[in-house]
Amino acid sequence: MASTADIKNGVVLSIDGQLWNVVEFQHVKPGKGGAFVRTKLKNVVSGKVVDRTYNAGAKIEIENVDRRDFTYLYNDGDSYVFMDVSDYDQLSVSSTVVGDAANYLLENQQVQIALNNGNPLYVEMPASVVLEITYTEPGLQGDRSSAGTKPATLETGHEIQVPLFVEQGTKVKVDTRTGDYLGRVS
Repeated sequence: MASTADIKNGVVLSIDGQLWNVVEFQHVKPGKGGAFVRTKLKNVVSGKVVDRTYNAGAKIEIENVDRRDFTYLYNDGDSYVFMDVSDYDQLSVSSTVVGDAANYLLENQQVQIALNNGNPLYVEMPASVVLEITYTEPGLQGDRSSAGTKPATLETGHEIQVPLFVEQGTKVKVDTRTGDYLGRVS
């Protein structure tokens, strides 16, 4: 068992049998009364964010979470197969754990997977990826970069909004957290 003094950003706590990631914390010492720790926690599985306050020195349970580098190999029906970069072991991860990361996964893509006792918790993508646009409607004469957006399908099959001047076959940079178009890549 650990105490609230061990709380840091990125630490995973076990609360009522569920795993919660510490997004941010603040140690508060008011002029009157005892000190306490105010935390913002994100559920590792569901993504739900809650605020929780602990008295200073309270006992908490910290879980051991191992973040390792993996390479995405292929999709096997309802699961995705990754290879550990360090020992070349293959890991099959269910599509529910992969979640929205599947929209940006290409073969041989480097990702980080958080493991707890050998069980994958979530897949962490790089902040942005470069993908090719496989289909989009042609832009009309007079379209300008500030004139709006149109839907475009990426090589992974995911659809994003791009400026009107972007054409089919263009490589674009996409934010993996929000799905936003970040720019063209030459």
